[in-house]
Amino acid sequence: MMKVYFIGAGPGDPELLTVKASKIIARAPIIIYAGSLVSKRVLEAARADAKIYNSASMNLEEIMAVIKEAKAQDLDVARVHTGDTSLFSSLAEQTAELARLGVEWEIVPGVSSFSAAAMALGKELTLPEVSQTIILTRFAGRTKVPAGEDLQSLAKHHATMVIFLSITMIAEIVEELLQVYDRDFPIAVVYKASWPEQKVIRATLATIESAVAIEKIRATALIVVGNVLRDDALKAYSKLYDANFSHDFREGKEEKEKWSR
Repeated sequence: MMKVYFIGAGPGDPELLTVKASKIIARAPIIIYAGSLVSKRVLEAARADAKIYNSASMNLEEIMAVIKEAKAQDLDVARVHTGDTSLFSSLAEQTAELARLGVEWEIVPGVSSFSAAAMALGKELTLPEVSQTIILTRFAGRTKVPAGEDLQSLAKHHATMVIFLSITMIAEIVEELLQVYDRDFPIAVVYKASWPEQKVIRATLATIESAVAIEKIRATALIVVGNVLRDDALKAYSKLYDANFSHDFREGKEEKEKWSR
């Protein structure tokens, strides 16, 4: 029986594609990929005779029409999304349609762009005594956000925040964040994380708007906000490698000394 594979193609660098995803793309007779975001290099291993569709110019009905035809011919489909399919990927609506059609599907996770953004920044997004929570969200634009998920409300948690799909509203985002944070609060923008044309902007709420305007960044960028971005952010080391900390695989020095007395 044919199957649709929803593949997270990662943030852009084809070397961040998982081995499982690469194997499925290499054997799939039909590929539907998000061409506005997924690097074409991800498809280099595709079969020479594979039928490849760019979903950037397709609506949901057209995508489903391709899958219906594949089902009629009993052919697998690789549905290739950017990043990871669990975040802002329209996965839910597509799987709902597949369930209605009686089509089997499987999810192949990918590396999210927020992970690639952290890589570009050279930062850990969770630090002991600074932030142990990451909020992944978007600013309310044409797609609204539920009540209580506006940036001002989320910022009050003082957690690390990664804002997707919102760079064109940077002015409004700054205005919201300034209701909670001061003008010197750290913020960063990562454009096309992991792509050859990647750009990283480190700034404050006071300077980020002008910096984004100078670089003319209008799409394909993540906004990262949080104290973890400060150069002096590290306040304490984790317990995991503390010589005095005991766990299932190691007895800490203090524990050894206690029992040796």
